[in-house]
This record gives sequence, structure tokens and C-alpha cells, in this order.
Amino acid sequence: MTRSKKLLLNSITSLIFQLVSLICGFILPRMFLTYYGSSVNGLVSSITQFLGFISLAECGVGAVVQSSLYKPLADNNRDQISRICISSERFFRKIAYILLVYVVILMIFYPMVTLDSFSYGYTMLLIAVISISSFAQYYIGMTYRLLLNADQLGFIQFTIQTIALLLNTAAGILLMKNGFSIQIVKLTTSLIFLMQPLLISAIARRKYHIDRKLVLTEEPIKQKWNGLAQHIAAVVLANTDVAVLTLLSTLKNVSIYAVYNLVVTGLKQLIVSLVNGTQAMFGNMLAKNEMQKLLKTFDAYEWIIHTLVTFVFSVTMILIVPFVRVYTKDVTDANYIVPVFAFFITLAQASYCLRIPYNTMVLAAGHYRQTQASAILEALINVGVSVVFVYSFGLVGVAIGTLMAMVYRTCYLVYYLSKNILKRNQMIFYRHIFVDALIMTLVLLGSRFFILSKITYAGWILMAVQAGVYDLIIVLVVNFIFYKQTMKESLDFLFKRFRKS
Repeated sequence: MTRSKKLLLNSITSLIFQLVSLICGFILPRMFLTYYGSSVNGLVSSITQFLGFISLAECGVGAVVQSSLYKPLADNNRDQISRICISSERFFRKIAYILLVYVVILMIFYPMVTLDSFSYGYTMLLIAVISISSFAQYYIGMTYRLLLNADQLGFIQFTIQTIALLLNTAAGILLMKNGFSIQIVKLTTSLIFLMQPLLISAIARRKYHIDRKLVLTEEPIKQKWNGLAQHIAAVVLANTDVAVLTLLSTLKNVSIYAVYNLVVTGLKQLIVSLVNGTQAMFGNMLAKNEMQKLLKTFDAYEWIIHTLVTFVFSVTMILIVPFVRVYTKDVTDANYIVPVFAFFITLAQASYCLRIPYNTMVLAAGHYRQTQASAILEALINVGVSVVFVYSFGLVGVAIGTLMAMVYRTCYLVYYLSKNILKRNQMIFYRHIFVDALIMTLVLLGSRFFILSKITYAGWILMAVQAGVYDLIIVLVVNFIFYKQTMKESLDFLFKRFRKS
């Protein structure tokens, strides 16, 4: 199977998974709000985020493992593939034990924070059932997921994940409608998701025939601890907002944050899904030293990401508050209409998405130790600014902290990539940013013409279509003025690659 065909399959299945995830992600939290209230929804979101502090794999050691596999897969070096998988499994087994200890500590101390709203046993049991699927992921399936991803076969796991997600949503709806507790709903979720790593492991073991008798005379995974340090910083970055709100604000604010974050994170994952497989493709090109082809591919990739991110998040700035108004129409125990917070959290996630091309290339090149300090500083900026600002600005304060941290790291990755990997002029990026900002400004200036006539999903869809068409016209016109030749070359490049597949 060619690289182009693998990329196409990965992109399609990943997009389907993210669309299903986005839809299901709106359905279940809305039902949590309806059946259990904002406080329970905030509690579930908070526990999930606290458990996220232990997810030390895919963007850390997991990314290092995946990068280490590119060359042996390209060379069909089965012994080296086996050595990397053996080392990886040993490491992730240790992570699983650490997770177990962390969950026990969380079960003991976290319920004390929420005693004003929930009993100790209620919260402790909820933590236990939510943690089951996380434990299985690290103990059973992580190495094989990474192996499939590195071989550009991510479409296998995306298909399995999509099926599991649909089963989970159907089961959750059925249980809530029949009056079951949130603990039973989450236990069912964990058991359904437990099937994923078991199935992925079985498929990968059958395909690759890992030789477990090989003796490791040296560590086959270089920069493993640098990757771990980077991802600890990334996990802190991703979970700081909810942690700060939980400790220094209220669970209702956590619930409000979770609803808005559901929208912007869903869109972020949707964009990521469209470019899934590019890291493995870039890694393969680097392993084969195809630099001219790599530079041409990266130029097209960069323009596509900037254009897509600008279109998606500029229209989101218009539509997110009206959507939340419809989504929480019958919820009266908290005020979910916070326009300033919506603006900053949307801008923060847009900044994150704009870094995708540069971060992808750094990961494909395996430059973890070299970029470690910037990842730690990004997390520290988010924590520091969020803690200081939450007292004065509440939700808006944590969103500003996130935005400042993400802007810093995005600019750093552009600088590092230009100086150390692709040797490109940084002004290429800043020209993109100027065009992005111009488009967002023009779109926001026209936002006053789009009004939610009725607080219904039909009314919101009508508004979304109008705003989307306006946004698309602005994006096309501005890009035609600034990037006429790039548009033509990038689109021709994509069509040629997909025709070859």
C-alpha cells in the first residue's frame, strides 16, 4: 500500500471518528446536564481532567516510540522493531502501575474537595470507574497503537474507536433514560472502551510477530525521558484550566468551561483528524532523506492548515455563544452565556491548531531533548497566568493564561524549525499570521449581521449557514489576493497525490 493511499485512509477514518466523536461528545454531556445537573457534569469533567495528568504517552514517550519506529519500518528491520516494542511495553507497564497508585491517591484526597456538593463515597466510586479504561490503555494496548500509527496504519484503530464510541453513546442514553446512576453509566463506558486495546493488540501481534526472546543490550528508544518530560508539560497545559477552576473557583464554572471547551476542542480534534498520518509520512521522508519532496509537501501542508484553521475558528467566534445558548436553553442552575470567555478560549485553541505543521515536523524529526525547555515554559506560563488572573477575571482569566502559553510555544516551534530542521525563513509564518488575522478581523466585523432569530437548533443552523458562506467568501478572496500561486500549487499537489492513491 502506497504512502498516499495510507494517508488517504488515515485521513478519512480519522475524520469519521472525529465527526462521530464530536456529535457523541455533544449528546452525552447535554444528557448529563438534563439528568444529573451542572454540578455532576462539572464533577465528571473535573475528574476526567485530573486523570488526564497521568496520560504520559502519545505526545511524550509515545511520540518518541513512534519516531524510533520510522526507520526500522522503512528498512523492514524486524529485529529492531521487536526491540523497540519490548522496551516500550516495559515502560508503559510501569506507567500503568504509576496510574494505579495515582488513582488510589486521587480516590482518597479528591472527594474532600467536593464534600460541600457530594458525599465522599459518591465521588470516590466515580473516580474508580472512570479510571478503568485509562489503566487498560497503558497496560495493554499503547505500544501496538503506536506501532500501527508509525506504519501509517492508524485507520485500523480509528475504525475500532468509532465503533466503540457509537456503542458507548447508545448504552449511555439507554442507561440514563432508565434512571441509572452516573457511576453505572461511567462503568459501562469504561468496559466498552476496554475492548479497544484488547482488539488492537490482537491485530498488531498477528501482523508483526514481535520476537520477545530478543535480549536488550542497550536502550533502543532514544530520548525517552525527554519525551516524557515534554508530555508532562503538555498534560499540565491541557489540564491547568479545569484544575485551577476546581481549586480556586466553583464546579459550576468548571461545567461552563467544559461546555465551551467541548466545542473548541471538538473542532481542534476535527482539524487534527484531517492531517492524521502526516507525522508518519514526514518521518518516512526524513528516514529516506527525501528533503526536496519534504519541503514541497510541507509548504502545501502549512498553507492548508492556516487556511482551514482560520476559516473554522473565525466562524466559531460568531457561532459559539449562540450555540451554547441553544445547547443550555433549559439549564437554569448556571449562566452559560459568557461572550468574552468564548472569544479567548476560541482564540487559544486556534493558536494551538496553527502550530500543527511545525510541531508535527519537530516530532517527526525526533527533536525532543532540544525543544524540552520550551514545553516546560509553556506549561509554567499557563499555570502562573491562570492562577493570578482567575481571582480577578474567573473563567476569562484561565482562558487568557491558555492563550498566552500557546502563542509563546507556537512562535518558538516556528523559530526552532526554521533554524534547525527545514532552514526556512520565519517570515513565511508571520505572513501567514498576518493573513489569518486579517481574515478573522473582517469576519468579526461582519458578525453583527448574523442574528439567532429563534433559540432552536434549526435557527442556529440557519445562522451557521449564513455565517459560514460569508466566512468562506472572505477566506477565498483574501487568500486569492495574498496566496494566488500557493493556492494553485497546493491544490494541484493534493489532487495529484490523491489521484495516485
